[in-house]
Amino acid sequence: MTNEAPARPASTILLLRDRADGFDVFMMVRHYQIEFASGALVFPGGSVDGGDRDIIGRPELYASAAAGEGPSLEFQIAAIRETFEESGILLARPRGSNQLVAAARAAEIEAAHRTALCENKISFAEILKTNQLVLALDLLVPYAHWITPEKLPKRFGTWFFLAEAPPEQLGMHDGKESTDSIWLSPREALDGGDSGRFTLPFPTTRNLIRLGKQPNVRAALDDSRGKPVPTVMPIMRRDGDKRTLTIPADAGYDGEVFEFTGN
Repeated sequence: MTNEAPARPASTILLLRDRADGFDVFMMVRHYQIEFASGALVFPGGSVDGGDRDIIGRPELYASAAAGEGPSLEFQIAAIRETFEESGILLARPRGSNQLVAAARAAEIEAAHRTALCENKISFAEILKTNQLVLALDLLVPYAHWITPEKLPKRFGTWFFLAEAPPEQLGMHDGKESTDSIWLSPREALDGGDSGRFTLPFPTTRNLIRLGKQPNVRAALDDSRGKPVPTVMPIMRRDGDKRTLTIPADAGYDGEVFEFTGN
């Protein structure tokens, strides 16, 4: 009997911002020495941790979206925390305000706390409390739910969220887990994957193709808001030298069987 590796709960955010001819998404290049997705162009995100679950018991620290089917609060909290750790972009509001934290103030909070948070010297809850912030969970739109195929040694059950990027918060990689960061259109990211400029994981590629069908940020958010999100766990098959990934035909990714060329 074989023991399958459990899928670790994880979250990621596709941060979007409009431009004259469409919209961009914020992406990062993972460090080549990172164990998972090394060297790949990805969206900011990572694993859910105990601190994210602790925040659930402190509702004064977040503004929750309406209840319903979809990811639990811990995935939403982790998505914003991981995005702050990996990019410095903070989806939060000053307590009592309807406006997102100003870019200048977000930069001050990043300078004071981002490194300490990444080094586990301070909790995200402490940062929120100290700076009188409320997480803007209500801005997250559930977009996709992917689970790493069985039989792989490291697996994640990842919720993907869409969110409009806070005005004037540009984002910057940390230089440790990621070595570069860039705003680019879904088409530009895909073209970079085709040319070899970027390495794109399979779920990233499929979600970029899907996202690229939308003309602007509002359309992308409106198209996904309130819709059920199917779970996608690709099934890997090998036929000689050819490897394929099979996903549900009704998952919204324009197909069911895809040739797999990754490692």
